Amino acid sequence: MSVLLITGPPGSGKTTALRRAAERMRDRRLGGFYTEEMRRRGERRGFRAVTFDGQTWDLARVDRPGPPRVGRYGVDLGVMDTLARGLAPDPAVDAWLVDEIGKMECLSPAFVDAIRALLESSTPVVATVAQRGAGLIAEVKQRPDAELWTVVRATREALPAQIVDWVRAKDARRRSGER
Repeated sequence: MSVLLITGPPGSGKTTALRRAAERMRDRRLGGFYTEEMRRRGERRGFRAVTFDGQTWDLARVDRPGPPRVGRYGVDLGVMDTLARGLAPDPAVDAWLVDEIGKMECLSPAFVDAIRALLESSTPVVATVAQRGAGLIAEVKQRPDAELWTVVRATREALPAQIVDWVRAKDARRRSGER
């Protein structure tokens, strides 16, 4: 199995676990991105996408006109398409970390295609995925080569180390020629 999916309810710690795992893997070449909340006066106003090489884009904002919209957020499909171009399989990447495969991201056909291509590559992929959803969200969870871990309060502090161990084991197998 070369795909690790992290799921759980909103606010459970999926993104935090992925970011902490990335911090512990500074010795690895990481591809992908994470999302962070954009807040003003304590209120969530949107989401920003940040790549592991430091590029940032506003992915969705409450004040962005739509369509498309997910809930109260207008989604910038141009940003999703840009992120998708950065998700091309690359033998120089040791592991792909993607936050997240969710409703906003799946509005971009380019993103959906990029994720499918990554999942077919031999490079380990760790992705957060929405707990519920159809299309790509359901599709990735049904992959026979995917492990699905659910974040719960009792285990979320240990999760970053477990992700790092998983990536290192998968990358070592890949380098030795195992699948």
